[in-house]
Amino acid sequence: MPNHLAGETSPYLLQHADNPVEWYPWGEEALKLSREQNKPILLSIGYSACHWCHVMAHESFEDEEVAAIMNRHFINIKVDREERPDLDQIYQTAQYMLTQRSGGWPLTMILTPEQKPFFGGTYFPKQPRYNLPGFGDLLMRVAGFYHEHRNEIEQQNESLLAALDRTRPEKTTQALSTEPLQRLLAQLQNSFDPLHGGFGDAPKFPHPAEIEFCLRSFAATGDSSTLRIAGFTLEKMAKGGIYDQLGGGFCRYSVDQYWMIPHFEKMLYDNGPLLRLYADAWLASDNPLFKTVAEQTAGWVMREMQSPEGGYYSTLDADSDHEEGKFYTWTREQAASLLDAQEYAVAAAYYGLGRLPNFEGKLWHLNVSKSLDEIASTLSIPQEEAQQRLASARSKLFTAREKRVHPGRDEKVLVSWNALMIKGMAHAARIFGNQDWLSSAQLACDFIRNSLWRNRRLLATYKSAPDSDSRSVERERAQGGDATSQLPGVSAKGGAGKAHLNAYLDDYAFMLDALLELMQAEFRKSDLDFAKELAQVMLEQFQDRQLGGFFFTSHDHEKLIHRPKPGHDNATPAGNGIAASALLRLGHILGEHEYLEAAERALKLYYPELSGRPGGYTSMMMALEEFLSPPQIIILRGEKNALTGWQRELQRDYLPHTLVLALPENLGGLPQSLDRKAVGPVNAWVCQGVKCLPPIDNLQQLKQVCKAGGVG
Repeated sequence: MPNHLAGETSPYLLQHADNPVEWYPWGEEALKLSREQNKPILLSIGYSACHWCHVMAHESFEDEEVAAIMNRHFINIKVDREERPDLDQIYQTAQYMLTQRSGGWPLTMILTPEQKPFFGGTYFPKQPRYNLPGFGDLLMRVAGFYHEHRNEIEQQNESLLAALDRTRPEKTTQALSTEPLQRLLAQLQNSFDPLHGGFGDAPKFPHPAEIEFCLRSFAATGDSSTLRIAGFTLEKMAKGGIYDQLGGGFCRYSVDQYWMIPHFEKMLYDNGPLLRLYADAWLASDNPLFKTVAEQTAGWVMREMQSPEGGYYSTLDADSDHEEGKFYTWTREQAASLLDAQEYAVAAAYYGLGRLPNFEGKLWHLNVSKSLDEIASTLSIPQEEAQQRLASARSKLFTAREKRVHPGRDEKVLVSWNALMIKGMAHAARIFGNQDWLSSAQLACDFIRNSLWRNRRLLATYKSAPDSDSRSVERERAQGGDATSQLPGVSAKGGAGKAHLNAYLDDYAFMLDALLELMQAEFRKSDLDFAKELAQVMLEQFQDRQLGGFFFTSHDHEKLIHRPKPGHDNATPAGNGIAASALLRLGHILGEHEYLEAAERALKLYYPELSGRPGGYTSMMMALEEFLSPPQIIILRGEKNALTGWQRELQRDYLPHTLVLALPENLGGLPQSLDRKAVGPVNAWVCQGVKCLPPIDNLQQLKQVCKAGGVG
């Protein structure tokens, strides 16, 4: 018999719907039972692409004996951290405070009926190992402790809640300056790995915000050392195994310092910012590799991650057929059987098949081991022929790989992650002039507006109908399997076509930021109207009008034991940083002082953190940079065809501190700040802060102004 998860939208929760554990989703039903029965809550937080979540599920949650202990002594609540990041933030922080150990997933927390945690950890094995107790025995001891030591638990809870309150920043009177920006750059230069790229040691994460900061620094100062940090890191990642050499797209992180072996899950939120970065890096360096990566990654997004309804899916699992990385790895014999001798000679050298196995001592995960120049020279063939052989080999390997059991795909649509990909696709489309990518971004944006914008409020997540994704069904049929059996996002268990959950700060801030990018790629008044509505709700529902900054949850959100106000970047940018940046840009575009003042108040609130601990606050740092030196706003008005030509010319240069809006002269209903009248084919109005230049009707003059980086 299914438990209480069968009607949920989350593929992760649906994976546990048939567990013998009597799981509940987070909600009043479970919380009330805990209070009435005086049972502690066992809170388990994970997500569908999490390898160790699967391990713990198979070992313990599918085990009748362990489930009996859980059901007898606890009210068991299962949470998808991607749907409820508010709960995840609170209890990850609490776990660290209780154990002084970093958290992760699965997160295992034991709470009082009042939702206050008193014991926590991450993965626990069924039997004792890894210096960890067996999960069943541990639960028996925790249940006993709960009933025998309530006073001690209450005292600990008081201290914990006070500590959680201290995590929120306090108001300051310090004046804002460029000093934190300089300190962050010095810190990044010091932690940069000059041999392999990236920052720090293994495991290595992409850190897109830090790479963007270095690129922006290069654009502002011309310092080639910061371009090298960004470009060298992006090149090493693109040649490594963290990048899918056959299908495009990036995995979550590399377990080694060489970017060779990844944790194989692919997350939408990594690939959106990285797509944008590779497009920018191509502009800044003209490295053709970066253009190739952008093209392949955008192709993967449209092929694998966009639903027929328009929204982007969340993740691809690390596992397939119950083994991590099985979909991506090869034996030499597999590769050789698919390629002719000439193709194999190039591909084996290029992808490292001639070296020792790099995965589990017996398999090869593809990465770029030699340059095509070197391979062509060794084989005494023209480089063009080597490129042709490699392209043919790559195509054959990809086609064969498509016939394998695919990793599970989490097909819920999250607004915040969609916004990151909408921005990435729109930005890359603008730089490379690719209308298909722009159409993909606009389709996703329109889906969010039509399906998750209700009564002037955003909903956080959407789950499509189980039969709406024909690609998933066709793929499973081609493999001779049941179309609902292996892809957790394609489930017959309900939640179809359902949008729900009150949206978070990240949803509003990231979506506002994405709309600003969409408007630069192709101006649609509907996008501007949506941006203004999102900004207004963000100010009304999330702003701390007393101290400044923005809470992660809205003023009318469910009351929890703590209300976070995060400014620190994590796997995704900090909502406060993106909110400040987007409000500054929209404020300058519209001349709206309320937006500018809200952004300034947020920056002042977090300034002590930026000054004292610059690492980890990079998104907020980039907002600080644009507060101190406002971006150039260029408004183009004129005939549509002429506008397109001017726009393309301006996009040939890397200008991260410039926004360009091209508005056809027949476009009506514009706000006063944008409603300019062109004289001649095209006129340009250039403003920075409160300073504006006279209208410009010469493209070359405009390009010179842009490159100068300021109006006065």
